[in-house]
Amino acid sequence: MKFISAASVLLYAVVVAAGSNVIDLTPKNFDEIITNSGKPALVNHGADMAPTYDELGDAFESVKDQVVIAKVDADKHRELGKRFEVKGFPTLKWFDGKSEKPITYDSGRTLDAMSKYITDKTGIKPRGAGGAKKEPESPVKALTDANFESVANDPSKGVFVKFYAPWCGYCKMLAPIYEQLATTFAREPSVVIAEVNCDEASAKIACVKYNIESYPTLKYFPAGSSEPIPHDGDRKIEGLVEYINEQTGLNRLPGGGLNAKAGRIEVLDNIIRDKLPKGLVGVHDEFVEKVKGLEHKYAAYYVKVAKKLEEKKDYVKNELERLTKMVTKGGLHVDKVDDITQRQNILKRFSGEEEPVAEKKDAEKDEL
Repeated sequence: MKFISAASVLLYAVVVAAGSNVIDLTPKNFDEIITNSGKPALVNHGADMAPTYDELGDAFESVKDQVVIAKVDADKHRELGKRFEVKGFPTLKWFDGKSEKPITYDSGRTLDAMSKYITDKTGIKPRGAGGAKKEPESPVKALTDANFESVANDPSKGVFVKFYAPWCGYCKMLAPIYEQLATTFAREPSVVIAEVNCDEASAKIACVKYNIESYPTLKYFPAGSSEPIPHDGDRKIEGLVEYINEQTGLNRLPGGGLNAKAGRIEVLDNIIRDKLPKGLVGVHDEFVEKVKGLEHKYAAYYVKVAKKLEEKKDYVKNELERLTKMVTKGGLHVDKVDDITQRQNILKRFSGEEEPVAEKKDAEKDEL
């Protein structure tokens, strides 16, 4: 039978007292706590994975006598990294408690993924701290070699892909912005915001095929095309949203709302522009002719508004007020809010508040 030394027990007590259930390893205590303990262990070599890795330690706190959650400061203890062939950070190694040779952990880095891995290996379920906490599902679609081609080359969708590595500083800075981008387009069935972890063995083929040499690399895969378009432009949320809008013809704002162009039809806007100085006389009849064969969800709404204006001059003003009150009151489904926003955009064009779409685009270009 093998025993853990008093020094190791003291170290463990200090770690727990400090409020962490993740054991700090050094060359002096590594073998006693890991390779000679007879207990399976997951060891994080390198980069800080807080708070997720700390939560993993908490999740298995009540079964710490059966499984070890530990970490190594790779900068201080490089000899351990060399001993276990650690070549990048963070690298997680799984020790089964029987062999001194670990397995490199290559699954997801979320709390659920690591907890499941340990349970699959040992049969031990997380019970401490309420077990593994349920993390909200990311709106970013994870791609691997198994699903990359079917997703990226879907003829019905435009797919924006971030190729990254978890240790990359620029990738870490982009991550929350990219999550926001995915949230912005989450309700658009024709758009997929995805990412590929090029550090994962399960994604090596895709990263090599698309010549990924630096991180993060962004590529847009247009619907119906197998040739991606590299994106080297603005990586702020506003710039990325505008880029996706330009590629797809959508009109989203950061966060998921709709901009002033949504719902508008350029050819009908131009008629309003020409008729507005004369009080929109005859605009209804002209709309009736123009919308024939025009496939657009809001074409009929233009005709309806024009007809209502012939009957009541204050229709646009009153309708805008009514719709604004509905949105302000709250409680509407997001799809209903989108519908109202597009109707408001059209009504504002009738009232002269908004420029025609084409003129608005030209003005924006001039400002640039």
